Amino acid sequence: MGRDVGRCVIAIDAGTTGVRSRAVFEDGREGPASYREFAQIYPQPGWVEHDADEVWAMVRSTLNEVIGRVGSDSVAAIGIANQRETAVAWSRSTGKPYGNAIVWQDRRTADRCEALRESGYLPLVRHTTGLVLDPYFTASKFEWMLTHRDIPIDADLALGTIDSWLIWNLTGGEVHVTDVTNASRTMLFDIRSLQWSADLCDLFGVPASALPAVQPSSGRFGLTSVAAGCPEGIPISGVAGDQQAALFGQACFVPGMAKNTYGTGSFVLLNVGSSCPSPTDGMLTTIAWQLADGSVAYALEGAIFVTGAAIQWMRDGLGLISSAAEIGPLAESAADNGGVYLVPAFTGLGSPWWDPYARGTVVGITRGTTKAHIARAIVEAMAYQSRDVVEAMSAASGTSLAALRVDGGASVMDLLLQMQADQLGVTVQRPSDQETTALGAAYLAGLAEGVWPSLDAISDRWQIEATFEPEPDRLLADLGHGEWLRAVGRSRSWVGSP
Repeated sequence: MGRDVGRCVIAIDAGTTGVRSRAVFEDGREGPASYREFAQIYPQPGWVEHDADEVWAMVRSTLNEVIGRVGSDSVAAIGIANQRETAVAWSRSTGKPYGNAIVWQDRRTADRCEALRESGYLPLVRHTTGLVLDPYFTASKFEWMLTHRDIPIDADLALGTIDSWLIWNLTGGEVHVTDVTNASRTMLFDIRSLQWSADLCDLFGVPASALPAVQPSSGRFGLTSVAAGCPEGIPISGVAGDQQAALFGQACFVPGMAKNTYGTGSFVLLNVGSSCPSPTDGMLTTIAWQLADGSVAYALEGAIFVTGAAIQWMRDGLGLISSAAEIGPLAESAADNGGVYLVPAFTGLGSPWWDPYARGTVVGITRGTTKAHIARAIVEAMAYQSRDVVEAMSAASGTSLAALRVDGGASVMDLLLQMQADQLGVTVQRPSDQETTALGAAYLAGLAEGVWPSLDAISDRWQIEATFEPEPDRLLADLGHGEWLRAVGRSRSWVGSP
């Protein structure tokens, strides 16, 4: 029997501010998509939460809309990419969450992480998980939930990240599972043995029995249930944290290939191959993916907490723009930044600084400063932060990047990508299909179900839409970066400083 050329995989991209479901067709033609935003909840300064039920409702709504447009018989599989590190606790019997999800951006456990660092636990965390002791990761969020909320610690308790929460709901409560990439971001997972760490579970008081089973990123996780309000029996066959999914969607399958995603935050990932490297200062070591044959790829990662979120702040917090799309033209309307540098350390600084006590800083304002200067400073901050990460990553790995593949909402800005090329001194490549997070989730699922036969077949689908070459003279780029580093110094250790 010949293949049905109408087959597609539906990717669920459950991000930090919204959910997108998208059909990715086997034959490469464009598929329908659906998007819904959900509420951002800020109970206290530095705290960020989501209503997990609302996230699930947005997933169900967008998924069903896309299925309705392509027909359930055309759907070969579902793939999930999700915001990482966000913690959810729920009851297996009722399916209801115990309070809001605590989002990856949340900083409420900074003091706890600092206390653990002072007590000498950083080497254990670094060696076992490849991470650093920071409130960014899930373990201290689970601990906080179990300590501060009235949560029964018994066989009914389920703990997980957003992917686990969605799989639980999609399968009608039949499956509590995650993949290795999401597990590797919890600060509870041994990235060499690919098992939950008993030592770290004990350290954070997290019952291992409440955690999900861990599987490869590509392979069958379960089947959708009509009880979830969607068609019965669609395989869920690919799962990855959003940044690993983007690395996969950018076809960075060869060690030394790298990508940067400009989303709510920005995340630079460098494929370092099948051997887990030793911990590196300022960088995270993470699992890039595991395929169904058991093969594992590792990555070095630089995590920047706020890039696109600064555009949202300019829109929603300051009211200086009415839509995110205005930022590029507004920034271009200024010939330069007017001496203004903005460090968007709204929730601390990530790589390579790892300073949870840093806070957002604007320096260089004069009476002549306009909103165009602020807009340009925000765009420049994206390029500067990415340069900081790439330089630290290259120094740590001994590998100089030949090119950087980019994606994410802000990657549509030619101004940003030219700045990025100038700051890095390397070619920046933007693919024709910039929704690489969704593509990665779809490819992982489709690979498991035979929609795409191999990594080579996926690589053949990747195409360049635009290339940005660096200016030969980097003097101005280096001068600007030097001023940027001065501004970063002003923002460091702000909370608690005299």
